[in-house]
Amino acid sequence: MKKVTKKTYLQWYRDMVFWRRFEDKCRSLYLKQKIRGFLHLYNGQEALPAGFVHAMNLETDKVITAYRCHVWPMAMGTDPKRILAELCGKETGTSFGLGGSMHIFDKEHNFYGGHGIVGGQIPLGAGIAFGEKYNGGKGVVICLFGDGAARQGVLHETFNMAMNWKLPVVFVCENNGYAMGTSVERTSNQHDIYKLGLGYDMPSFPVDGMDPVKVAEAAYEAIERARKGDGPTFLDIRTYRYRGHSMSDAEPYRTKEEVEAHKHEDPILLVQHTILKNNYATQKELDKIVEEIKAEIEECEKFAEESAVPSSDIVYKYTYAQQDYPFLDQIENN
Repeated sequence: MKKVTKKTYLQWYRDMVFWRRFEDKCRSLYLKQKIRGFLHLYNGQEALPAGFVHAMNLETDKVITAYRCHVWPMAMGTDPKRILAELCGKETGTSFGLGGSMHIFDKEHNFYGGHGIVGGQIPLGAGIAFGEKYNGGKGVVICLFGDGAARQGVLHETFNMAMNWKLPVVFVCENNGYAMGTSVERTSNQHDIYKLGLGYDMPSFPVDGMDPVKVAEAAYEAIERARKGDGPTFLDIRTYRYRGHSMSDAEPYRTKEEVEAHKHEDPILLVQHTILKNNYATQKELDKIVEEIKAEIEECEKFAEESAVPSSDIVYKYTYAQQDYPFLDQIENN
């Protein structure tokens, strides 16, 4: 794995603060009804994309995830302006404003979604990995899902096939402790989610998801195992989200004291502490980074606000492969 250096920590700090403030801006725009539908924020889980991207080859490796999907494509290289435009339903968005918050997609940067069906991305991730192996590619697929999706039956079918065929995939449970509003302890007799992979002889491990270094180390081992042809790994990455499941979540299932206690483990504070402790930067220099990020976020908002809504032509062009739209004739004839 690439060494974790001063440059790494400073990049992590810039990225993680940007992602956190981007999500905060999304929340603000949602409350102003400029973002509609569902909105699932990533606050608290930033160590996962930070650590994984450090361990990945962004030219070949691919990511597929669930609907809490704004931060991962940014980590992969997608322009955040296009992501915010997509959230606002504008034609300059990653899917021309047709996908919205839960369906960010950017093939150019190897990001394959954003999926609204709980657990639906698990077999899709294995399918992408199968295609990679079948076509002789060198990429590894990172397939992410939540602790609630780990209870879907399709996970077991997918794990079995992935091990049988030694697919180049790393399965990652972004375990934030709650499936929407139901804790892991209430949903399963087995509280250690990583043990679900052991029945298939899949290398499976718990990981501290609040520390990007530990995430990067576990990710690198799993990715290299897959790249060498030794098959999949399952990582149960224990993290915590500081916002509710979605914007409509009143969070009656956890106390404010619990959330505040977990904020002492904030991955951004951990990175900041390491930077200051090792004299990688001064607090004044870090404050300057934050000010630069504020300006960048405002540019994203301005871009989204000034972009046009998608025309009906765009809706037809990118929804249907068959350009003569035979269903329209059927409607008219009826």
